[in-house]
Amino acid sequence: MLAIEAKQLTKFYGMARGIVDVDLSVAEGDFFGFIGPNGAGKSTLIRTLLGLIAPTRGSAAVFGRDIITHRLENLREVGYLPSETAFYHGMRVAEVLKLSADLRGLDCGAEAKALAERLQLDTGKKIEELSLGNRKKVGLICALQHKPRLYILDEPTSGLDPLVQKEFYTVLQERNRAGATVFLSSHILAEIAAYCQSAAVIREGRLLVADSVKKLGHTGVKHVTLYGMQAAPEIPQSEGMKFEDGTASFLFSGAPSALLQALSSLSFSDITITDPSLDEIFLHYYQTGEAVQ
Repeated sequence: MLAIEAKQLTKFYGMARGIVDVDLSVAEGDFFGFIGPNGAGKSTLIRTLLGLIAPTRGSAAVFGRDIITHRLENLREVGYLPSETAFYHGMRVAEVLKLSADLRGLDCGAEAKALAERLQLDTGKKIEELSLGNRKKVGLICALQHKPRLYILDEPTSGLDPLVQKEFYTVLQERNRAGATVFLSSHILAEIAAYCQSAAVIREGRLLVADSVKKLGHTGVKHVTLYGMQAAPEIPQSEGMKFEDGTASFLFSGAPSALLQALSSLSFSDITITDPSLDEIFLHYYQTGEAVQ
């Protein structure tokens, strides 16, 4: 079964673009990364999938149920974290967590306590006493404590320190191994490369690519670095040329023989040829909106 399916999903805010003709499938049990620069449409897609805003056209389903006609049923099975969280002032953290559970008609006290310990959150403090990072932890626990079937998390690690980020992803991996689907948006490329099984890239409201992280990393492109150069070389079928302190680096997408021919006329002291990192591949999508061939 598909946990999420969107077909030609489009949302405009008046004349302003949100998302345009998005076709997306996320298999149940996947750990899916949804990536793109700020303003690309990540939050708009998420809010549309949750039924919080109505699409301009197109359709989508969560576990086979339409996002509009079955919105409440879908929300019962989702743990959602918005990119920006807001809570009632005057309430203590423990009260916020209990309110979130009560709204679902569930007793999540034991799980909330365990998560607070793992994420290093003091539940006795009032919301207005918390730092940005600790407010984010409150939102995360609200999304996690009822152990939903699907996690939809919008920029979940912004504001968290590195140790808490690591523990948070450990929790998500445990839930994923237990059968839950994880769908998270991020512009932190290293997180997607490290934790996700599949990923999609969105740019200016349009989906550019969606595939397994493994396949996205095997493009046939090579990262070439030349040392001891006097000037930046001109290499056919290369892009992203960087030249500094006698070192030139670029992505090369042609045949190995073409690269060797181009290098034969150059003078340099050393060379490295490696596969590009996923960060470089994703950044290429960000900047150009085109596939690395």
